[in-house]
Amino acid sequence: MKKKTAFTMALLLWLNALNALNGFAQEKPGFNVDNLELSREILSRNYKGSEQTLSVFTLRIKGKQSFPASGWTIYFNTRPMSVGGADSLLFNIEQVNGDLFKLRPKKGFTAIKAGGSKTITVLSTEIKNKTDLSLGFYLVWDSAASKAYAIKHKNINPVKLFEETETKLSADIYRQNQLIKNLPNSQLTRIFPTPVSYKENQGIFKLAPSVSIVADQEFSKEAGLFADELSHMLGKRPVFKGNAEKNVVRIQKGELNGAEAYELSVTPERILITAAGPAGAFYGLQSLKTLFPVLSWKGVQKEIAVPAVTVEDAPRFGFRGIMMDVGRNFQPKKQVLKTLDVMALCKMNVLHFHLNEDEGWRLEIPGLPELTAIGGHRGHTLDEKDHLMPSFGSGPYPDVNSGSGFYTRAEFIEILKYAHARHIRVIPEIETPGHARAAVRSMDARYNRLMKEGKKEAAEQYLLSDKQDKSEYRSVQGWNDNIMNVALPSTYAFLEKVVDEMRAMYTEAGAPLQTIHFGGDEVPAGVWEKSPAVNELLKKDPSIDGVDELWYYYFKRVNAMLKKKQLYLSGWEEIGLRKAMVNRQKKMVLDTRFAGENFHADVWNNLKGNEDLAYKLANAGYKVVLTCVTNLYLDLAVNPAFDEPGQYWGGYIGIEKPYQFIPFNLFKNPKDGANGEAMTQQASAGKTMLTEVGKSNIVGIQGPLWSEIITSAERFEYMMLPKLFAVAERGWATDPAWATEADGLKSNKMYQQAWSEFMNTMAKRELPRIDHYAGGYNYRIPTPGTLVENGMVHANVEYPGMVIRYTTDGSMPTVNSKVYTGPLAAKGTLQFRVFNALGRPGKAATVTTVAIKSLPKN
Repeated sequence: MKKKTAFTMALLLWLNALNALNGFAQEKPGFNVDNLELSREILSRNYKGSEQTLSVFTLRIKGKQSFPASGWTIYFNTRPMSVGGADSLLFNIEQVNGDLFKLRPKKGFTAIKAGGSKTITVLSTEIKNKTDLSLGFYLVWDSAASKAYAIKHKNINPVKLFEETETKLSADIYRQNQLIKNLPNSQLTRIFPTPVSYKENQGIFKLAPSVSIVADQEFSKEAGLFADELSHMLGKRPVFKGNAEKNVVRIQKGELNGAEAYELSVTPERILITAAGPAGAFYGLQSLKTLFPVLSWKGVQKEIAVPAVTVEDAPRFGFRGIMMDVGRNFQPKKQVLKTLDVMALCKMNVLHFHLNEDEGWRLEIPGLPELTAIGGHRGHTLDEKDHLMPSFGSGPYPDVNSGSGFYTRAEFIEILKYAHARHIRVIPEIETPGHARAAVRSMDARYNRLMKEGKKEAAEQYLLSDKQDKSEYRSVQGWNDNIMNVALPSTYAFLEKVVDEMRAMYTEAGAPLQTIHFGGDEVPAGVWEKSPAVNELLKKDPSIDGVDELWYYYFKRVNAMLKKKQLYLSGWEEIGLRKAMVNRQKKMVLDTRFAGENFHADVWNNLKGNEDLAYKLANAGYKVVLTCVTNLYLDLAVNPAFDEPGQYWGGYIGIEKPYQFIPFNLFKNPKDGANGEAMTQQASAGKTMLTEVGKSNIVGIQGPLWSEIITSAERFEYMMLPKLFAVAERGWATDPAWATEADGLKSNKMYQQAWSEFMNTMAKRELPRIDHYAGGYNYRIPTPGTLVENGMVHANVEYPGMVIRYTTDGSMPTVNSKVYTGPLAAKGTLQFRVFNALGRPGKAATVTTVAIKSLPKN
């Protein structure tokens, strides 16, 4: 018996050693992935007249090793794609989930020799700009499938296919830029956003280190923040005195109409801010700061010259917000604070914080560690037991990508304190019941862990999925498992747990919490239809008339939970809609059942057929935050240029689209359609108009910044600015005269003048200011407009005062290149590029000319 045991042990040791060697061999299968390069070349954007794009993937092998014929899988994130033509006999591309796809070889494929290459024909949905390109390529060996290797990837000059479009676009930009006059600084209002009443007076106040601050006790916090900022600008913190009359900044309480109202008076002797409440005092100080010379934040100043003015001001809307999506791609605490800084400067007062998505959960919730341990990270995985799968090109490595990250409880409390000090409400969004995959998968992981520990009751406590659900669906973003099951009591236990933990954070931060945003958008057809839990609920509760009525059931329960905690419910427009049969088709229509429940609906859909949806909801009694996609979505690309980042499904949005937005008369927006077309009277025929009751229910506007393509802080700021200035202007300033003028010709003339004034103020004052403010911002610098006319090359810039530099040899212009001062006579390839005051450039515009005529003699 002892001999047999010894033999068995020896055999086991030998087998273990053999397995270890095999494992090592599988881990290193004889090919170094660093020697594999993958490129994509776009051959045709509208292949055979379809909306498909024909491309070629090329696998190129370097080094001395052959690439094997089998035993590998290449994963990547992409729009829907398949192998085309004869190559479909050698390869297969299939969807894993969401935007993650995988490329596999078939039996007919043979090894690629060292130094060789193999092309693969692929068909995809239409590519319109760089946002549509595939990203995040990595390889996994079948023999060691838990480990992944990033693949070097590049696109072969896809912009060539867009040259004709780009030339026309550049000419269109040139013509649009011509409408913007370059105005002298003396014609510009020095305070931003535009105040209700503004008058410049004689003289200046010299703000020096010796200045005193006098503030009523109610405004001590606002005065303290201002003093802290001055200490960096002047090298010394101002002294607080109670009786100073000259060389003083005085902040006092007054009887004004509205908590955010203020009056500002600057004379050579003193600065006086009168406010109804702390918020008004804060905004008075922000206006004072916009009177400072733009370079005041560049370094320590001996003194700051403040022009004498008299201002009376108050905001138009009580809700002036930005929606910051950190669910799809993460932004660290530092970037959130920096966003709050520029919001405060623009007098914006709501940060709608989108904290979860299918692709990520970003807030630590005590007692639910899986939410951030699993839902807060993305990387290669076969089972998602440790983290979520890659999305949006986040790649294979879970700790080094923009898809991974979360805020600790302490960090979130710090964000809340920072925002509250700047009079910014943080509205947390917990996206439900759709767009919830990160939460669903995290709670699945918690369930599996506790079930292994034999704790069935605890495992099911916060479960979000019915394990027996066989429903088939696919969300707009490609997911087939991203919806919370609203029939499970554990779903509501989970939501209450999250809400209670959030409330505790707000309480600790001393910040107000009035509402929680529960999402509610884009739940696809097919959801819950084959769920045993749902079928059981429908049997028990005959008031629920089928699966579609689960929508009302869900938000009724969530609303009741929030009411008990003295909170109201916010959500996307769908919280005020229901499914109904219209002309034999199931569509979303107005649901008045929640109209009196103080629901706040963010209405984004003003696309064709839904231009009046916001007004329908407001007229019915819902509180509406205008979030209209065609004018306010900050993540949409500025224009159709291939290299311009951004989505485009809702149209193209530059700084003009939010500026020209008319909240109370959407049908009069100068350009309202997704493609920038003018709204016509015919388009508004039969539409719901805003009533006086409806008008009282429009609580404000916000600009959403969705983050599918935002993989860095620099890209975040590029997409946000300067569009945010236009959203801030429209949220704060009164209805401009051009918006209410009935005469179309007069209105257009007034608009062009106002638009020029805004662009001059923004380009000459506010952008140079944020070059240094809060460490500086990577705002978008425009691409110049160009036009070839009568043998001459013309160029201009959208932002008055910025410099165009150019080259005539095809090279990229630098800060040392020639300054463009007038039309050029040249041939060959000319490059034009705009530079800001710091010498930072925008994207280049290329003009290829042939035999251009010489400049005519005078």
